[in-house]
Formats: sequence, structure tokens, C-alpha cells
Amino acid sequence: MFLRRQLLIASALALTSNARAQSDPWAELRTGAAIVLLRHAIAPGTGDPANFAVSDCSTQRNLSAQGIAQAGRIGTLFRKNGVAQAQVFSSQWCRCIDTAKGLGLGPVEPQPLLNSFFGSPEDGRPQTQALRAWMTGLPPGRPVVLVTHQVNITGLTSIVPANGELLFVTAGAADPLTVIGRVAVE
Repeated sequence: MFLRRQLLIASALALTSNARAQSDPWAELRTGAAIVLLRHAIAPGTGDPANFAVSDCSTQRNLSAQGIAQAGRIGTLFRKNGVAQAQVFSSQWCRCIDTAKGLGLGPVEPQPLLNSFFGSPEDGRPQTQALRAWMTGLPPGRPVVLVTHQVNITGLTSIVPANGELLFVTAGAADPLTVIGRVAVE
């Protein structure tokens, strides 16, 4: 009897877990149950120049013409999937701000926790932990898009995303961050 009960419980948990894994990430986003982590659109190169200043776009890697067009295509993809407006947060880097604005989903709010730590990897762990805590505190019920960098997304998910790739994640306070979907936009 005890073994049978354990098997029933295990089966129910497996079905629940499997249903979540097969859920529509766009539907989860529309209800605010998932958050999109978006790596900025195409910006040729790696890292930033030695004279980098966050307040001066001329000192940074910026979106190419392809990147600008890619950001627009990503915004179109959101709208085709029923997300016409979202709460959009972005790294303060110009390539992220420009990607976020190019989505056309609403006002863009700079969020320093989304800033790259590529040049200072020692900041990665504490910044990632602070970002994770901030994400769990976001108010539910509204689509949220976070535009950031490869190192930040990899720090949160262990996934190395392509430029313009979306990762749909759930971020409950008591649960580990879970990737429930990925979409790459060329």
C-alpha cells in the first residue's frame, strides 16, 4: 500500500513537471508567469574598448545595421505572439538600450543589475545573485523583458545565448530559475 501511494505521488509529480516543460512559453510570458532574458541584438566584436564609458555610446560596441533590424524583428515576434506591451528593463550599455527600444514594447527602464560584468568577472557571482533576487521581486501579472549581455544570461542559466536570443524563464522566490523556452531570431 505504501509503495503504491509513493508511485502515485511520483507519477503525479512527473506529470506536473512534464506539463510545465511542455507549456507555451509565450502564454507564460503573457500572464507574467515567465520572464524573457534577451541578449542584445547584433553588435560586432567582443567586450568593449579600453576607453569604455557607459554614458558615452561612441566608446562602446554598438548595434550594426543588422542588429537594428534584428531588434525590430524581435519586437514583431513579440507582437505576433500576443505581447504588444511589456515592462522592459535594460542594461545601461547602448547596445542593450537600443535593442530594448527597437522592440517597440513600451518605455525602457535602465537596470544596472543587467550591466555586463565581462571586464570584471569577480563581480559576476554577487551581481548574478542580486539580479536573481531582484527578478523574484518583480510584480506578477505583466510581461517582463530583460535586455542584457551573454555573461549575465550565462551566469543565471548556464546557457550561452546567441545575439538576439530569447530565454523564457520562471523565477519564483522558492524555486530555482528554470528555462522553459528558447527562441533565436536571426
